[in-house]
Amino acid sequence: MVGKSTASMIIRETCVAIWDALHAAVMAQPHKEQWKEIADVFQKTCQFPNCAGAIDGKHIRIKKPVRSGSQYYNYKKYFSFVLFAMCDANYSFRYIDVGSYGSRSDSAVFAHSEFGKMLQDKALDLPDHTTLPGTTSPAMPFVFVADEAFALGENLIRPYSSRGLSLARRVFNYRLTRARRVVECAFGILANKWRFLQTPIHLKLETAISAVKAACVLHNFVRARDGYNFDDSLSHSLQSHHPSVVRGHRQGAAVREQFTAYFMSPHGALPWQLEAI
Repeated sequence: MVGKSTASMIIRETCVAIWDALHAAVMAQPHKEQWKEIADVFQKTCQFPNCAGAIDGKHIRIKKPVRSGSQYYNYKKYFSFVLFAMCDANYSFRYIDVGSYGSRSDSAVFAHSEFGKMLQDKALDLPDHTTLPGTTSPAMPFVFVADEAFALGENLIRPYSSRGLSLARRVFNYRLTRARRVVECAFGILANKWRFLQTPIHLKLETAISAVKAACVLHNFVRARDGYNFDDSLSHSLQSHHPSVVRGHRQGAAVREQFTAYFMSPHGALPWQLEAI
């Protein structure tokens, strides 16, 4: 018979060992050529060019941490910490940040994450600007796609506000959603394979964070081992993080407008996009 504290220690040490053993192998930061490969898959599967990844945050339910006050109490009125992730079009996580307060907004979690800081400082080794397929100008940046909770930027684009949209902007939102949904699918596959994520985690906070990190690298390991072309149930109980709307900046707006024009052009339009919106 193993005591509760001993079992908790074993779980924590095992999860830490899994993360340490697999992280560098299955979740290393991409270099320039790998970013291009990721973008090629997004173009092939989602028809969104120059896309380096999709980002989102999810609430992980937990019991109230000791002496935490309301920091982990989220707007849905339960205790949680945030799993922020960036994934590729094969539903593999390329970056995760685990453990931010459930009361924080997506934009705050992103801004304080290592990934967010590296994107802001242009330290991700993204490829140089390149023209979109079939065009000769302008040269466009590689971008990450997100929802309204994230600030618009040169390398981070989100949908237009849903009020009074032109046809072109509705098409853009549809095209962006097709690319962005891969991170939702990744969360779905993760939660369905590692079922402890579907209920509140009754572990100490540090152990719960380690367990989620271990599940994410195991998710990548299993996908690489089994291949990417298999069906999986994508429904899950992970709650979306609070979609508080934040402002972007002018340069990001210009990039979004260029993509919008491209998706309505002969080179960038999809045959079914008008019927889909």
